[in-house]
Parts: sequence; C-alpha cells; structure tokens
Amino acid sequence: METRTVIHREQEEQSSQMSHSMQLSSQIKKKTFTSSDEEASYSDYYPIIPADLMSVKEILNMDNLPRHRTWEILKETLAADEEYHRDKWTMFGNEAEKLEVDVIRNQHILRTRVDKLALRNQAEKKASAHMKYLEHLSQKAPDFPIPLRAHAVWEGMTVKLSCTVQGCPPPKVTWYKDGLPLRMSAQPWNYSLQQRFGLNSLEIRRCSPDDAGEYKVVAKSPLGEAMTFGTLVVNSYQGAVAGSEHSRTPALKLEQEAQFGSTFPLTWVKEGQRLTLQCTFTSALLPFQQDVSWFRDGIQLHQSSNVDIETADDKASITLRAAYKEHEGVYTARLRTWDGIQEHSAFVYIKDASAAVVGGPASPLAVQVSDVNKDYVFLTWQPPSADGASPVEGYYVEKYDVGQGEWVHCNVHIQKMCHYPVFGLKEGTLYQFRVCAVNKAGAGRPSKATEPVLTADPLEHTRTMVVKVDRGRTITITKDELEGRVKAPFPPTNVHACEVSDNYVVLSWTEPEPRGREPLSFYVERSLVGKSGWELASLDMVVNSPRFPVFDLVKGKQYCFRVRSINKYGVSDPSEPSEPISLGKAQAAPAPPHSVMAVRDTDTSVLLQWQEPKDKDDILGYYLYYCETGKQSWEIVNNKPITKNRFTVHGLKTRGEYVFRVKSVSRAGNSSYSNESQPILVKSAIYVPSAPSAIALLLCTGSEMVLGWRAPAHNGGDPVRGYYLDQREKGMETWREVNVKPAKERQFKVCNLTSGHFYQFRVFAANMAGVGKPSEASEAFLCERWTMPEPGCPYDLEFREVSKSSLVLLWAAPLYEGRSPVTGYLLEISQGDQSDDWTALNEKPICDTHYKVSGLQAGQTYRLRVSAVNEAGVGCASLASEPVTAQTRPGTKNIEIGVDDDGFIFLGYTADEMNDESKFLWSKNYTESIDGGRAREETKKSRSVLTFTDPSEEDLGLYTVEMSDNPHLSSSYDFTAEDLERLKELSWQVRNPLIALKSGWQVEVSEKGDVRLWLQTESLSNSAELRLIFNDREISSTPHRRINFDKAKGLVEILFDQLSQEDEGSYTAQLRDGRAKNQSTLVFVDQKFRQALALAEANRRDHQRKSGPYFQDFLSWSVNEDCELIIKCKVTNTNKDTSLKWFKEGMAVTQVAYDQSSGVSTLTIPQVTKKEAGSYRAVVSDGRGEDISTLELLDDEYDKLLQQLSKQCAMSASPLKIQSTAEGFKLYCSLKYYINHLKTSWHFKEKRIDQEARTKPGSTMQKVWIEVFNPTENDKGKYTLEMFDGKETHKRYLDLSGQAFADALLEHQRLKQVAVAEKNRAKVTKGLPDVVAIREGKSLCLTCFIDGEPAPEVFWLRNDKEIVSQNQFTITKEPKCSTITVNNVNMEDSGNYSIFVRNKYGSETVDVTVSVYKRGEKPPANAVEMG
Repeated sequence: METRTVIHREQEEQSSQMSHSMQLSSQIKKKTFTSSDEEASYSDYYPIIPADLMSVKEILNMDNLPRHRTWEILKETLAADEEYHRDKWTMFGNEAEKLEVDVIRNQHILRTRVDKLALRNQAEKKASAHMKYLEHLSQKAPDFPIPLRAHAVWEGMTVKLSCTVQGCPPPKVTWYKDGLPLRMSAQPWNYSLQQRFGLNSLEIRRCSPDDAGEYKVVAKSPLGEAMTFGTLVVNSYQGAVAGSEHSRTPALKLEQEAQFGSTFPLTWVKEGQRLTLQCTFTSALLPFQQDVSWFRDGIQLHQSSNVDIETADDKASITLRAAYKEHEGVYTARLRTWDGIQEHSAFVYIKDASAAVVGGPASPLAVQVSDVNKDYVFLTWQPPSADGASPVEGYYVEKYDVGQGEWVHCNVHIQKMCHYPVFGLKEGTLYQFRVCAVNKAGAGRPSKATEPVLTADPLEHTRTMVVKVDRGRTITITKDELEGRVKAPFPPTNVHACEVSDNYVVLSWTEPEPRGREPLSFYVERSLVGKSGWELASLDMVVNSPRFPVFDLVKGKQYCFRVRSINKYGVSDPSEPSEPISLGKAQAAPAPPHSVMAVRDTDTSVLLQWQEPKDKDDILGYYLYYCETGKQSWEIVNNKPITKNRFTVHGLKTRGEYVFRVKSVSRAGNSSYSNESQPILVKSAIYVPSAPSAIALLLCTGSEMVLGWRAPAHNGGDPVRGYYLDQREKGMETWREVNVKPAKERQFKVCNLTSGHFYQFRVFAANMAGVGKPSEASEAFLCERWTMPEPGCPYDLEFREVSKSSLVLLWAAPLYEGRSPVTGYLLEISQGDQSDDWTALNEKPICDTHYKVSGLQAGQTYRLRVSAVNEAGVGCASLASEPVTAQTRPGTKNIEIGVDDDGFIFLGYTADEMNDESKFLWSKNYTESIDGGRAREETKKSRSVLTFTDPSEEDLGLYTVEMSDNPHLSSSYDFTAEDLERLKELSWQVRNPLIALKSGWQVEVSEKGDVRLWLQTESLSNSAELRLIFNDREISSTPHRRINFDKAKGLVEILFDQLSQEDEGSYTAQLRDGRAKNQSTLVFVDQKFRQALALAEANRRDHQRKSGPYFQDFLSWSVNEDCELIIKCKVTNTNKDTSLKWFKEGMAVTQVAYDQSSGVSTLTIPQVTKKEAGSYRAVVSDGRGEDISTLELLDDEYDKLLQQLSKQCAMSASPLKIQSTAEGFKLYCSLKYYINHLKTSWHFKEKRIDQEARTKPGSTMQKVWIEVFNPTENDKGKYTLEMFDGKETHKRYLDLSGQAFADALLEHQRLKQVAVAEKNRAKVTKGLPDVVAIREGKSLCLTCFIDGEPAPEVFWLRNDKEIVSQNQFTITKEPKCSTITVNNVNMEDSGNYSIFVRNKYGSETVDVTVSVYKRGEKPPANAVEMG
C-alpha cells in the first residue's frame, strides 16, 4: 500500500512538471482554473501558454521556468540539429497535446480538491458557530437529577455514594465531608472518586466510624451552583452507631423530616412598604434543617439592617423593612431534606409609590457608586419604568453627608444620561447618593439611597508594605519613607480621558513617582488644539484626586489637557499634554424590541416573549406593560429591568383579553414602545388530561367484557377526544393495546378473551394536546359468563349542582339486568375519603337514575355508591364515587326564569368559566332531551337561553343545564304550574304594553304664583297622541290655560297664569303611541286645590314683597362650637337708604353686627341665661317698602335652644382625667361651660354611682367632677361620665386600671402622707406679734400656743442662741403653750427673740423683735407696747 502511494505521488509530480511543455499544433482552447474562494491563479505555479503566442524555443529559453531533465536533453537536441525531421516535431507536438490534456485534467482535479477543502472549512466554521449557538441555548444552571442518598453500612464494608449532575457549561464538582473539602490524597487507598458522563461516584473501602458523617456535593458554574447532601452511617459491631445523628435509616426510627406546608404566593407590594414572606412546614424543623436559606434571583440573602430572617419551630420568614425596586425578583426559600433540598419560589413585584408631584415620574433604581477617590466618585443608575404625564427629561443627583444630615443637589442642570461624575467631595467622609427623575411636572420621588461610601485614596494600600520579623512581629513601611526627602513634586503622567460623554469629559492621570511625603493636589490646564496658550481648567477648585470632570467644553472642538502637581514646597512642571480630546456624541435611546408575542400560561398569567433589537450591546433590560383590550389605561408589569427576552406576567383577570408592549432600557434612557402584541385571552394552556380511574366490569359474556371507567379529574383545558385501553393477563408484565381507534364513550367492549382467564386493564385519555398518563391497573377480572339472578352494578356516577348542603348524583343503569328487569335503586353514603362506613340514603328503591342528596355538612367530604334492585334482590354496589366536598363553588350561578322583550317565557343560564369548545347542554329531568318543537336554545357569548314556543302544562318539570367540558358547572330549575301562571300574565303585559309613567300628575307653584300641572312618561315617538279631559270634556290651550306636549321628553304640562275657582276639577291625560297606551287622572279638588290656590296667592304676595328690601333668610338661631348663641338674618335687595333695626320685647337691640355688603346681621350672646328668652323682631325698610321677621324664643323653642346648647357643651367636653388628692381620687372633665340643663351622671363598671360616703360629685361653670375618698383595689375599673342633653347621651371614659391606677394610688398615698405630716407637724398656732416695745425695768411676758402630734419640743432663742432658764429668764412649757418671762428688762435685752418647735413631722420658727426704751421715750410706732 505504501509503495503504491509513493509511485502515484511520483507520477503526479512528473505529470505536473511536464505540463509546462506546450503543444505546437493543438487547437484546443486553454483555461486557467481557480478555486471559488481564491483569486490567485494556479498558472503562477504551473503556467499554461497558448501555442499561438509562444514557440517551443521561447518556452525552453525561459529562465524562471522550472526545469525537468528531459527538457535539457530536448534543448541540446534542437541546438545540435536545427533541421530535425518534421515528422519528429509532429510526433513531439502530438505528445505535447496529450500532455496538455493531462495538465487540464489535473487542474480540474486540483480545483475540485481546493473547492472541497474550502467548503469543508466553511462547513466547519458554520458547524462551530451552530454548536456555540446550541451551547448558548442549552445553557443551564447546575442541577442534580439524582441526588445523593443516605447509606447505612457495617464497619469494614465498602460503600459507593453516587449522584448525577447536569448543567451547561459542565459544572465543576467538589465533594465535602462534614462541611470541609474532601481530601483524596489523605487516604488514596481508601477513597476512589469517578466522574463520567455526569455520574459522580465516591467509593469508600473498608468503612470505619471515622468515615461516617454528612457528605455534600457542590456543582458550580458561571450560571450558579447546586448542592446535594447524603449521610453515611457506619454501624459498629460493638453496637455503637457512628454518624447516627445524620442517619435516615428506618431502623433508627428518626423523626419525620419537615416538608413545605403553606408557602408564600405571588406578592405585590408598594415601594417603601414592609414586605414579609413566610413559609410554614408540615412539622417542626429538625436540627439539620434549621438553616432555611433565602435567595433573590439566585443570590442568597443574609441578615442585615433591612433584611430580617427568622426560623422558628415550623415557620420561616424573611422581612424587608422597606421594599425598593431593586428588591423585585424571584424569591426562593430553600429547605434541606434527607434527599437533598426542596425549594419554593414566587415572584415579588414592587409597585411605584405615589408620585411626589402630580404627573411626576417614578423613582430611578440601581444607583451604583464606582471609581471612589478622595474627592470624586462616579455614579450610574437605571431609568424608571413610569415617565409620568410627560417623558423624563433628565435627572438630579443628590448627595448626603452622613455627618451633616442634609441632602444637597450635585448638579445644577439636569443630567440626561444615567451616569454622572460627582466632584468636590471631602476626603475621609461618608456619603450617600440618590437620584430623582425630572419631567415637565417636576422632580419625582428619589431613588433608594446607596450604602454609605467613604471617600479615600484608592491607591493608599499600594504605598504600604508590611514586613514580618521574628516572633510574629511586623513592621509597616510606607513608600513615602523610602523615597527620601522629596520637596518640589514631579509632574503627573499619562493624562487621558477615562470617561467621555456628550456634555462632560472626565480626566484621569497617574500621580508622580516619587510623590513625596507632603499631601498632593493638582492644577488642570487646557488648550484648544492648534493654539499655544494654556488656561486653567480647574479654576479655584482644589483637585485632590487624579480624576477631574470638565463640563464647559464646546462641542466640535478638540482640547489638550495637562496637569501640574502641587504641595507646600511649590508647583511642578506641567505634565505631557494629553491626546486631543473632544466631547462625545450624544448616546441615542435604544431601539425598541419587536415581535412581541403572548402565549397562554395559566388562568391568571401569560408568557410574554419578544425579539431583542439588533444593536443590544448597551441594553440593560426591558420594561413590560399591559392593557385590557379596548381600554387605554396601560399598567406597568415590572419596575426592575428584565434581562431576558421572555417573562411570565402574573395577576391578570381570568378570561380577560390583554395586549402587551415592551421598552428597552439603557443608560441613555428608555426606548419608545414596541408594537402591541396580538390580543390574548387569559386562560390555562392546553395540556394532556389526567389519568382516568375506577375501572369497573359492567358485563361479561365468557369471551367478551364490557368495561366502564371514570373520566379524568382534569381534562387539560381541552375536551377529552377519546380513550385507549391496554390489557394483560394476570401475572404477565407486558401490556397489549386493545383499541387503535379511540373510544368516544366511557365504556368499551373487549373481545376475543379466553374464558376462565383473569385479565387486567388500564385506560388512557386523549385530547388535542396528546395522550395522558394511564390509569392504575384494574383488579383482575375473571372472564366468565354472568348468570346471577341479581342485576349488575350501576356505573358512570357523576355529580351535579354541588353546594354546601346538597348535591345531585347521576348514574347509568346496569348493562346486566339479571333474571328480571331493574325495578329501582338504593343509594348509600360514606363520610370521608376512605371510610368503609356506609349509610343508606333511601329505604325504598327509587326509579330515576338521579337523586338529590340534601342535609350535607358544609366542608365535609363524601362518597356515594348505588345498587340496582330487581325481583331477585339487590345487586352488587357500584364502585364508590370520587370524593366530593360539600361546598359552593365561587361564581356558581342559578338558572333564571323570565319573559323576554317579545313576551316569550325563557330559562337563562350564564357560565362563569367558558372556552371556545364549551357548549351548553340542556335536558329535562337530567335524561330527556329538549323537544325542538316546544323550545329553542340560543347561545350568545357566555349565556344560553332556552325559549318556550307556546308553554303549557306539558312543559312543566325539572330543567337542567351543564357545560360540555365541565359538568361541575351545572344548575337546575323546577318549572312549576305557579311559575307558568305568573309568567303568562307577565307575557300578556309585555305583548300588550303600557306607556310607562316616569311621574304621575304633579302640582307645582312658582315663586311668582303661577301654577303648573304636569306628568312625564318615557320618551315617545313623533306619532304619539294626547287628549286632555277636564270634568268630562276635552280641553285645549287658552290664554289663561296653556297646554304643552313634549314628545321627546314625554312631558305633558298645563300652565295657569292665575289659578281661580273655575279651575277646580279632575284632569285626565289619555296617551297613545303605536299599540302602547296609558292614561292618568289628577283629582284637583277640595283641600288639595285650596292649598295650591292659597300657596299661589301667598307666593304672588311674596313676590310683590320682594320688590323692595326683604329678608332672604328670616331670623334664626344656632349654637357655635364655643357654645355661643348666634341669632342672625339676611336681607337682600337693599340700597344705601335701607335701614335694619332689631327689637326685643319692643325694646331696641343695639349689640347687633350688620354687614351691608353681604346683608347678614348677627346678634352674638356669649352666655345664655333666662333673660335671653323672649320675642325678637327685625325690621328692614326704605322708600320702596318694608319687611319684618320675628323669632319667638320662648317655651318649646327656648327648651330646644337649651337642648342644642347642652349638646354643644357636651361635645366640647374633654376626655376624663384623674387628679390625686390627699382624700383620694378626683375624676374630672373640662367643658366650655356647664349648664344645669345638661344632666350628668357617673358610672363605674357600667353601674351608676349614687351619692354615698366615699363618692361626691360636683361641678363648676367649666368643670364636672366626682371625688372618690380613700380608694382601694375595688375602685379599679372603667369610669364613665354620661351627659344627657335632652335627646342624646354623650359619654367620656377613663380606664382606671393597671399602671394608671397604680400611679394614681401612689400619688394619693404621697399626698395623704404630706397632709398627715402637715396636720401633725409641730407649729405655732397663736402667739407673738412681729415687734414688741417695753419700757426698761418692767417684766416682759411672751406666750405662744403650739400644736403637733407627738407633742413638740420647745426652744426659746435670743439672737439665734438658745435661752436657758435663769434668774432673769423664766420659761414655762405646757403641752399646748409655752411662756417666757424676762424679769426687769434693760436696754441689753433688746433683740430678736424666737420660739422654735419641732417633732418628727417637722418644725417651725416664729420671730419677734423686742425693743426696750427708757422712761420718757416713745416706743416705736409699729411696735406692740407691753407691760
């Protein structure tokens, strides 16, 4: 094989080289071939030259032509013999022609190979791109289809722990034991780990107790992570069980693990409100389940200042103290179980809070801080979903200095893009930032504030080095210390633009090296490109960071920038200028999505899909909107942009029709709306039906069996189109299909069976979506001919009209009747899902195949079964029905009966749930079909009407209706003879109509005294006729009595300019409009006529009265909130000469306020007494006339005033308050003022408090109280003050219990002790004057009376020094008094004398000044002379 290949290659090479020779005489057309993907000709390497252009010699003389050895021989031959024989040349030409043909053929082969190679490369590229696309589509987060399971082994045995993992891209798998990574290298002889095709196995040989524990496998990929747990229990031969605390082995009898019970649903919460999600579990959480994890959009949530996570007993909850748009997403609760983890997820929607201004935009979201420097940060955010009344024009950025506590605007002009550089911050300061959107209505609500950000040098850590020395010590060295003493700074380097927008540029540079130890700041200079001058760009701003935003640039011009470093030693040289920099182009809003399509999902949700725009690099996500068809009120779906191009929209109305549209979101704002989707009706998507059940044998002939079964519990949203059966003999594993064509009914005859064999069956239901799951296998039926005398079992048990107290059961008669026909049926009922305790419902057999079961308990579950009866006895019972709960379904409707607009009697039913396939099925007595000749059925939308052609007694009976695809939606109506009689009467009225009267005859008297008689009917046609009959004669219009007839309004009027006695009588209006007619009569006589006549005359006189000044509002009184009596009136039609005077009992009243502009005159009485009663009169007059108003404030009217005043006083009462006293408690209530007409009573614990020794009520003008003396615990309770104003009772309450009672009692005891102390305190009750005068030589006697318990001690003092009884001083002390006598006083005895008394409760001092004068002198004028 190798030899043949080499020879073939040599032949190809020789042929290729020989192809350069040319045929001289050939006339074949030559071509140059190239591959389809190359431009270069292969003739560059193997030239083919036509014979008419070059000779053979010329060819052979070419220097650059590749040479073959035969060519050299040919050249020598031509040189030696020019006269070579022509036939030799001819032969050579023929050979050259053959060679050329070979060359062309080889070129074809070469081109074919090159084309194949190019196609193969192109195919490989497309396949690679397609594989990458499929790989992108098939990306899936890691998951464990088969998780780890627990194992229990004996010590020394081998065990293999296995699980399967899925995910794209393939995830990285890590094994853990008891929370620590499993180290295979520690015991390579004991552990063996295999990973193939997603199957991960860990084999542990010769298990020991040390190997027991909890094993965990974690699979991670860029799309997320998943984990599974398994417990290994190693049983020791000594009886100890290692790792049993993790075991789930049944022999260890562990507690039942908790599962999810009730879970949190889809939730909508308003922005800023509190959000709580809670799960309950089926039992208390086991120890290893305590760490219930919570996730939002796959990211785990942890306890924080805004997040509160609680797990206790059988509950777990997460609470967001304030929910913001950033918190919208899928929330997941993850519970660990023995087999792995369980999860429950639901979407939480955050709705916009109320707008800050009317028509204002919603709040932005996702405010992020980046590029934090000493005095600079960069902010980004996302635009809101709701623009408000007008599009968003821009944003205001606000900062909050945590130390200052005030929000301050960062930008003067609104920022259009969703990013902004904030400059001029203080170094080392905590800041928070937020953003407000702005439209024409104003600034909207601010976004959620960022977390506090500390402004600092981000490169500080790069200038610090920590060196470890011996004994664990470290030395910190800064870069500044290593640079030496650098004074004047170096210039910065690498000046460039790090952020370019359409209205600003952010400059960035590198700090100088070395930078020195002194703090650095910078100057920024700029220059227009092409100019030599430089100007300061930073102006008077101090730039501390290597970042600086420049805002005042001119669009279309280019600038160069340079930076100087500054420290305290000076300014550096300028840096190298930057490259030319100019403002960028304004970023346009993104293109909207397209091809928005809504797909059915559930009864309340829709799956929305759309195509992303072509240019989607800058798109952050999408906002979704929906609207009911035919309306223009668009609602927002999400307030946090969705990053994918599909989303399930929840919270829609069942069977509501909606359209949807989508916006793209970017930093440049939101796009315009996409085109609206096609309208979609919200209802469940179609899926395959559930499995049938209850397969029963209805008849057996020995070779054939007739089977029946129960319909699927759920049809999958589409009617069941048929059923398929499988059969197998008892003991066989293989099922064999019975029917190829679907069975339309729920019974089927199976043929070709073997008598004496046992057979099992199963049934599949099919609808438009496909074939559902099979039913459970039936019991094994014996194929044997039935010969028993009793009937077979009824079948096809169904429920109708289920309510909280009753239901209707339907069934089909048995196919096997037995020896004689079936004569009736017996029914039994069982309470509960599985109970075998059956109770008979009927004692005697019933003939019908339906039965209404009454007397059910609401909420209870029941099962029923039916047995057929014939002359031989009772047959076997049917299979028990499916369990049914006695409860009325929401939206259950009843059949309505009535008469339509054409006078036909009808039965109507409106379905609560209906789809395109639904049909209304009417029947009579549940079995009889409706006779089309006697009634017709008509369906419009969700309503069906059964209309009777000519109802009679033949149509009486029980009518039922049900939905074809949902028999549970059903109702019935018993059409009785009473209904027939009543509705026939109504039908006659409809067919012989009356003109409906909106109003019968009415009598109106105008202010001028005109009288109007009128009646009104429904709107009449132009052909309507009117006849008016007055006292048995037809009348028409006259100048005194005008008649109007407005047919469009149905209005009939008779107008009298001046009513007189001749107009008394009866008026009859006879109306006719087509076949409808009616008449109405007004008996306008006697009192009714006289009252109208009197009123007309009075109004006429009043109208004449109002020709001058008159009272628009007559005198009236009212009581205001301040309990003042207000008497007022209002006059009108006044002029400058009009006067208004008040009188009471004939005396002029001068304290009246009169506002001439409004005409209101007021008399205010601050406090009402009996003297205010009387007759008040007001007179208004001028040259045009006079009007009088009176008010009799007497008797009943005065009592009414007191009642209203009492009511207002009671309403002004304050809440009850308590005041502790030395005697007890004082409960009181303050009022504006109190009058005796207001009756008060006190109640304690709803019982009236009567006057007794321990209580004492009282009142003043502003207060009502009750005193409780010597309170005890029995006085604790609710006190009520009732104030009766003559009509109503007003109450005030005080709950004197608990801490309030304890505080009041404590205060009372304190005051009581103070009172006791004051009472028993030592004090001087009577005695000394202030100044005493006595002549020298006399004796002075000062006596004081004292009191106190216990008896006080007494001390006499002179000039603050105690006096001891001596010869000169005599002191006597008695229990109630004390005396001091000064014998033979002299001038030295003058001074200040005091008596000081004291006991354990207190003390008191009384002073007296003693003035001694000589004989002949006068005592002081203010002194009391003694002696």
